[in-house]
Amino acid sequence: PVHPKPSRLGSGSGLCGFFLQFVLLGFLLVPLRTICMVLVLLVTWPIAAIVTLGQPLKGAVEPMAGWRRFLCRVVISSLGQLYYLAMGFRVVVKGQQVSSAQAPILVVAPHSSFFDGIVCIVAGLPSTVSRTETLFVPIFGRFLRCLQPVLVSRVDPDSRKNTILEIEKRSTSGGHWPQVLIFPEGTCTNRSCLITFKQGAFIPGVPVQPVLLKYPNKLDTISWTWQGPAKTLLLFTLCQPFTTVQIEFMPPQVPTEDEKKSPSLFANRVRALMAQELGLPVTDHTYEDCRLMISAGELTLPMETGLVEFTKISKKLNLKWDNVRKELESFSAIASSCKGGRIKIEEFASFLKLPVSPALQELFALFDRDGNGTIDFREYVIGVTVLCRPANTEEVIQMAFKLFDTDEDQSITQEEFSSLLRSALGVSDLNVSSLFREIDTDGSGHITYSEFESFALSHPEYAKLFTTYLELQRYYALQEAELDSICSSCSSEDLRSEDNQEGSTSDKKED
Repeated sequence: PVHPKPSRLGSGSGLCGFFLQFVLLGFLLVPLRTICMVLVLLVTWPIAAIVTLGQPLKGAVEPMAGWRRFLCRVVISSLGQLYYLAMGFRVVVKGQQVSSAQAPILVVAPHSSFFDGIVCIVAGLPSTVSRTETLFVPIFGRFLRCLQPVLVSRVDPDSRKNTILEIEKRSTSGGHWPQVLIFPEGTCTNRSCLITFKQGAFIPGVPVQPVLLKYPNKLDTISWTWQGPAKTLLLFTLCQPFTTVQIEFMPPQVPTEDEKKSPSLFANRVRALMAQELGLPVTDHTYEDCRLMISAGELTLPMETGLVEFTKISKKLNLKWDNVRKELESFSAIASSCKGGRIKIEEFASFLKLPVSPALQELFALFDRDGNGTIDFREYVIGVTVLCRPANTEEVIQMAFKLFDTDEDQSITQEEFSSLLRSALGVSDLNVSSLFREIDTDGSGHITYSEFESFALSHPEYAKLFTTYLELQRYYALQEAELDSICSSCSSEDLRSEDNQEGSTSDKKED
C-alpha cells in the first residue's frame, strides 16, 4: 500500500504525445510559473517575518490575536492560495468547514504528497503538528511559524507525551485556539487505501471534522511516498496545464463515551467513514511498517518484508520499535541468501550452524505458522518473541551451561559442547567447531559463563532447543521415577506374596 503506481500512458503514440506536450509546455510554463512563485514568496516572506517578530520559536503560550491574526488568516492565506495558483493548482472545495468550537481538530486523509499543504491554506491556516527541525528550513520555516504548530522533537524522550498534552490543551480551549490540523496516517501513501490512523487526534475525546483530499487527474504527478523523486514530481506538476485538487469537508464526528475511553475505536470509526466516502479499502499497516519497509530495503531485503502490521503485533506481544528493528537485522542475516525474503529450513539450520535434525524441524515448524515451509519476517518476530524470548531466562541459561559443563570446572570445552548437542539433536556426527568459535569470543578454547550468556541472549533461537532438551530430560527422569515406583511396588507385592506363601506353609506344618 505504500508504493506509488504510475498512471498508464497508453500506446506508444500516446507516450510520444505526452513527452511532446511535456517538452512544449515545460519550456513555456515552468519558467513562467517559477517567476510567479518567486514573486509571491518575496511578498509573503516579509509579512511572515513581521507576524512572527518577537514570537517564541517554540512553545507558544497564547494564540495570535489582533493584527497578527488578521495578517495570518487573511493576507498570508490569500498569498498562499495565489502561490498554489501560480503552480497550476485548481482547487475544488466541497462541504462546509465548521468552527473551532464545533470541531477543534481537522483530520485529513489520505496524505500522499508535499502538495497536501494546500489544505492548510484553504482551512484558514490552522495549527499543524510538525517536527521541530522544519522551523529552521529557510523561508518555509518562517511560514510554518505563522501556524504556531504543535512541535514534535526526535531527541526529546517526552516529546510524544508533551505533544498529546498540547493537542488536548488547544482542542479543549472552547475555540480560544485555532483548529489543529492533523494527518492521522503519519506518513505519505499512494491513496490506494487508508492505513491505520494514529491516535493523537482522537485522544482528547473532542469532535473532529474529517477532511478528504482527492487528486482526480489523468496523470499522477503528485504522489510522493517516502523515497519518491520530489524534484521530479514538482517539475512534472509545473509542466501540466493545471492540476486539480478536491478538498471535501465531511460532517463533524462526535465520539461516544466508549470512544472517549478508547481512542482507537474513535480513530477506526472515522477512518471507516472516510474510506467509505473515498471508495477505498483500509489496511492495518502503519507508519512504523513504512519505516520497517525502508529498513528492509537498506538491508537488501524485498521492501514488502517490513510490512508486518507492526501496531497489531506490537500490542499483542508488547513489542517496541527498536526491538523489532533489531529483529529485522537478525532476520536479514538469515535471509540474505534467500529469494523473496523468506527463510527455508536449510538457511535456518545454516544460521544456527546446526544440521537439519528432527529437533530442528520441530522448532522450524513452530515458527512456520502457515505451514508453507518458509518463515517470513512476521512469523520470525512472533516466533522469537513467543517461543524463544520467554524461554531465554537466566535460570534456563544457567541450567543449560551446567548441562554442558559436565566436569563442573566453570568452563565448557569443545568436546563437552559437541557431546551435549549430539544428544540434544539426536545427531551422531555433528561438527560444531564454527559455532563453538563464535561463542568463544576470546579464542581461549573454553567457553566461560559470561560468553555463553552473552551468546544466548543475542541468539534466542537456541533457547528453545535448550529448553526442549531440558524438558526431555525431565520427562525421562519422571518416566524413570515412575518405573522405579512401579518396580518397587511390584517388589513389595512379590515380597508380600512370598511371605503369605511361607506363612501358609508353616501353618500347614503346624497343623
